[in-house]
Amino acid sequence: MQLSVVVTILNELENIQPLIDRIHAALPGIDYEIVYVDDGSTDGSVALLKSIRDPRLVVVELRKNYGQSLALMAGIDVARGAYIATLDGDLQNDPSDIPAMLRLVEDGEWDLVVGERVNRQDGRVTRKLPSQVANWIIRHLSGVHLRDYGCALKVFRADIAKDLGIYGELHRFISVLASLEGARITQVPVKHHARQFGQSKYGLGRTFKVVSDLLLMVFLKRYLQKPMHLFAQAGLALFALGALINVYLLVLKIMGQDIWGKPLLILGAMLVLAGIQLVTVGIMVEVLMRTYYESQNKRPYKIREIKRLEDDEAVAQPLAPEPLRRTAD
Repeated sequence: MQLSVVVTILNELENIQPLIDRIHAALPGIDYEIVYVDDGSTDGSVALLKSIRDPRLVVVELRKNYGQSLALMAGIDVARGAYIATLDGDLQNDPSDIPAMLRLVEDGEWDLVVGERVNRQDGRVTRKLPSQVANWIIRHLSGVHLRDYGCALKVFRADIAKDLGIYGELHRFISVLASLEGARITQVPVKHHARQFGQSKYGLGRTFKVVSDLLLMVFLKRYLQKPMHLFAQAGLALFALGALINVYLLVLKIMGQDIWGKPLLILGAMLVLAGIQLVTVGIMVEVLMRTYYESQNKRPYKIREIKRLEDDEAVAQPLAPEPLRRTAD
């Protein structure tokens, strides 16, 4: 199968059939399936999906609401296509953008094509402004330079998508996760429509979740394979500062001054203890990192292709014919 279109929904009853119709209209001549993942809807969405007689439709019903990240992971795991497209189920993404994005991935230059909502049809204060701030922070901290990280419309190679590990709330950072897998990523402008039916599942309350997940992404991007570089540097710096303070106080004590009860003494002791703790945590995380790779026979690197000169020569030079064998009369 050429393409799997993965759609995750939560209470999108009125948007289901229109979106399916738009997907069919957008993908003529493509061998595709539509994987709908219901993340614990309570409005009859599952019943409607199961009632649709469509040979291209695959319905994945989760037992309860697990969140968009795990619903997306479930859809990607079930998908059978060589390429995977993802989009929201609220009709704001336009399936007509998928063919052009798919061609970019099929050409082999890119592993992931991400949509950019250039004319975003959302509220300025509640959606667009927080998103612009989050995009700026992610861009500068993650090192993955995109203009819009939150667009759900994406097209991947299936092997990249299935290796992402979209846990927790990390669906917002799919581009960063793909970058960790060595994916070549580009972004293209796509259409965006205002929501017609249902209620948005996003709001200002997600800001703190984004910030906490961003800290995890920064760690995974920069320090997953070398956690001691993060913890040991900070720990040694704090330990050195605390040691200097304590040496200074020791000199004062030798000179006969009373240092007991000074705030500086408490600060010096706390810095020394904090430094020791950070170095200890760094050692523990380093051991966990090695266990993570070695227990699963993983490698901290990804090979895109191996090409040898003898492979080309084997193709260029056909095998010599075997000598004729004489048979007995």
